[in-house]
Amino acid sequence: MKDLPEPRGVRPAARIQAPAAAFGVDSLIALAVGVTVVACLYFASAVLIPITLAILLSFLVAPLADVLTRLRLGHVASVFAAVVMSVSVIVMLGAVIATQLTDLAAGMPRYQATIEHKMETAHNLTIGKLDRFANAAGQALQRATIEPPQPAPQRGAASAGSAHPTASAPAAVPVEVREPVPTPFELARRVLSPAISPLETAFIVFVVMVVILLQRDDLRDRAIRLFGSRDLHRMTMVMDEAARRLSRYFVSQLGLNAGVGVVIGTGLFMIGVPSPILWGILAALLRLVPYVGIWISAALATALAAAVSPGWAMAIWSLALFATVELLVGQIVEPLLYGRSTGLSPFSVVVAAIFWSWIWGPIGLILSTPLTLCLLVLGRHVRRLEFLDVLLGDQPALTPVENFYQRALAGDPDEAIEQAETLLRDRSLSAYYDEVAIKGLQLAANDVMRGSVTEAQLARIEATTNDLVDGLDGYEDREPATSPVQESWSATGPLAPSVSDASENAQAESSSTRSAPAGNAEEDRATNQSPLAASNRVLCIPGRGPLDALATTILLQLLGKHGFTSRAVPHEAASRASIESLDADDVGVVCILYLQIDGIPSHLRYLVRRIRARLPNVSIVVGLWVAEDTEKWSADLQSAMGAECYATSLQEILAACRRVEAARTRTEEELPLVVACGQ
Repeated sequence: MKDLPEPRGVRPAARIQAPAAAFGVDSLIALAVGVTVVACLYFASAVLIPITLAILLSFLVAPLADVLTRLRLGHVASVFAAVVMSVSVIVMLGAVIATQLTDLAAGMPRYQATIEHKMETAHNLTIGKLDRFANAAGQALQRATIEPPQPAPQRGAASAGSAHPTASAPAAVPVEVREPVPTPFELARRVLSPAISPLETAFIVFVVMVVILLQRDDLRDRAIRLFGSRDLHRMTMVMDEAARRLSRYFVSQLGLNAGVGVVIGTGLFMIGVPSPILWGILAALLRLVPYVGIWISAALATALAAAVSPGWAMAIWSLALFATVELLVGQIVEPLLYGRSTGLSPFSVVVAAIFWSWIWGPIGLILSTPLTLCLLVLGRHVRRLEFLDVLLGDQPALTPVENFYQRALAGDPDEAIEQAETLLRDRSLSAYYDEVAIKGLQLAANDVMRGSVTEAQLARIEATTNDLVDGLDGYEDREPATSPVQESWSATGPLAPSVSDASENAQAESSSTRSAPAGNAEEDRATNQSPLAASNRVLCIPGRGPLDALATTILLQLLGKHGFTSRAVPHEAASRASIESLDADDVGVVCILYLQIDGIPSHLRYLVRRIRARLPNVSIVVGLWVAEDTEKWSADLQSAMGAECYATSLQEILAACRRVEAARTRTEEELPLVVACGQ
């Protein structure tokens, strides 16, 4: 069963709540910080680009350095060896690209005739047709609007004009400007100046990367001191796990792109496209650009294939190769390697590509996905940066509870049922009601108590919930078959549970194991018994809240699926004036449901007393969903109200009804009802 986030309910302190400020001081501070960060990224790009490249490259080189360290090479020697190997690979790729470009440029004159013929054909099929159509349209328009011919000029005027010839202009003297012969120093400066800036950037990148790899532990400790000194254990786990996942994601992405480049290069070589190694490397590099990178390389390779081949078969085969490889990798290989998604939404990937290319140019476009992925990891694991997860992640913006409440407010039962069917794939029906529907109704009850829900909205909530219950009536209340959990390679997947979380889970399991034996055997026997006994009848009474009747409707459905004969009466049926006329002599269990309640209200205590006086032989189960400490409330409510069982979920109410039924049907020995209810 998946854990769903708890709804952030608001206690109904007043009927009307003053509207919150739409734009306060905190929002202004956050906006100022965001503008400052963007300005720093833009104006300090010369400094930040090398540092960012060094950090991302350190994620790629760190696994190699760790392998060399495990071979007892030494930390410093392992780092320098890993960096040297990485630099060697980059230099080798650069040399291969330069060689391929030189060969391609040298061979282009051989394809000049084919290129000119293809360009002329393309021109005639596109622009040429448009020109001919425009000329025809212009001639037709001219014929439709032609003016009458003007009279010819007189010969005398022409001869008079020719009697005064124009004086001839002096001939222009040609001037030739020659530059002085450059010295060897000036020639070397002209040749090397374009390469000086990239070499400087590369040198800074590798120096910073070496420092990061050498000082990883110290940098981690400083980051913990700055951001997580109050929770050292949790922050350490988050940083180590996030760094490991990011490193593995980048390494696997590099390996996958290299494989795509090998396949593309091999395929183009078999097709006959010139310089296939160049296009394979280009496909591997441009695939870092989201969505459009691979198609840019495909367009260039296809254009070259069309230029060098007299026909169009080579171009068609080249385009088909790119499309097939990208389809297989994107739809089959990547989901198997990373899970269903890396965690980024498609919209955020496109927007991030535009943003980073505006900030840092072409380098920002290539680094947009890794940088956005780093921001998403921070948003997933740092509470103050949670908004990054909302903006960039592919997880739903609303929790299932909030989505249920929003659909109920909008009066859209179809989408609510669709969401429920999706969640029911890995949880039981009662678990869905407890984790989503009941908590969504609690949010609605909070808003009703605060006076922010109109009568029309309340009617839509009731109608949508009733339609949802009717739509889920065909589902059985049982746990679905569980499948083995596979480890996700997604960089933003959930972190492994920390030691404290694991210990808390173990303590919870052990406590539930200690309290279970008193009732588990009875529950198992009660489940297998026939539900035809008179004591198997359950009477449900909703509380006084506006939506307690909806919770009772849900409970009635679940009781029917577990073999109980149940019915509901309105809250007024148990009032002082009507309690004596309540027809419930054949009832064995009375369930009282309250979605929202504060303290130990007297009306609930007196309600239990009235039911006890009217039906002395029934067992009373009270269902309350409260935010306070469950154990304290359980003891206080049970001692104050006199009910046999206090439950905080529908599943606990069902278990209590089964145990009460089991205790009543036993003939060997009588169990105290308070033990039968699991208390």
